[in-house]
Amino acid sequence: MSLFIAEHIGKKFGGVVALSDVSLTVDKGEIVGMIGPNGSGKTTFINNLSGLYSPTTGKFIFNDEDITGMPAYQITAKGVSRTFQNLRVFPNISILDNVLIGRHCRIDVPLWDVYVRIVRTRRKEAEARDKAMQILELANLTDRHLDMAKNLPYGEQRLLEICRAIASEPDLLLLDEPCAGMNPVEMDALANFIKLLKEKGVTVFVIEHNMRFIMQVAERLVVLESGRKFREGTPLEIQKDKEVQAIYLGDEEEA
Repeated sequence: MSLFIAEHIGKKFGGVVALSDVSLTVDKGEIVGMIGPNGSGKTTFINNLSGLYSPTTGKFIFNDEDITGMPAYQITAKGVSRTFQNLRVFPNISILDNVLIGRHCRIDVPLWDVYVRIVRTRRKEAEARDKAMQILELANLTDRHLDMAKNLPYGEQRLLEICRAIASEPDLLLLDEPCAGMNPVEMDALANFIKLLKEKGVTVFVIEHNMRFIMQVAERLVVLESGRKFREGTPLEIQKDKEVQAIYLGDEEEA
């Protein structure tokens, strides 16, 4: 069953065609990867899906609902969360507070309640904290939950960013080059974390340059070239495709 469907997505910036007629599906419980060289349209695709841009043509269907052109906060509330290529943790607040920020769209406490229903408000705050701590436990960060985020090693800051994204309880998690800047040990830890999230029921759509990483994580791959879908298949099928090897994997064979 398809959780997410992209139908004939196109995006133009002035006279520049960034995406053209891109269609794909992501089934519930899948980990789907998207690969392609710089400028192929990967980040543009995820930016359109997450509400930062609106596609010029086509539509996005999520949980049988058309979410095309919705603002980012509405798409998050519908159950789609994301991370960014550049690290975006809040360095000068605690690890726990970083995750709690990601939880805000699931805390339904009206402003009036903050002043007149203090018990209810405190209960909601306690529930949010408990949920955040459960998420940090998945990343083995509970013992450091009061530390400043900036004190974490880079790889763990990346994990923290994903923890913040899943604090909103998404059905679909979008990861934009999550292992950028990581060493091989950190990449393996991230791969195991993403697989753990799948076991917890989170569907993942990840775009990535690192072939070593994406081949061990994704169950299915979509290949973009110049804004168009070039190939789709299992990691093994993509790995054996001579045209894909020549265009995309040739300079990363060592990975």
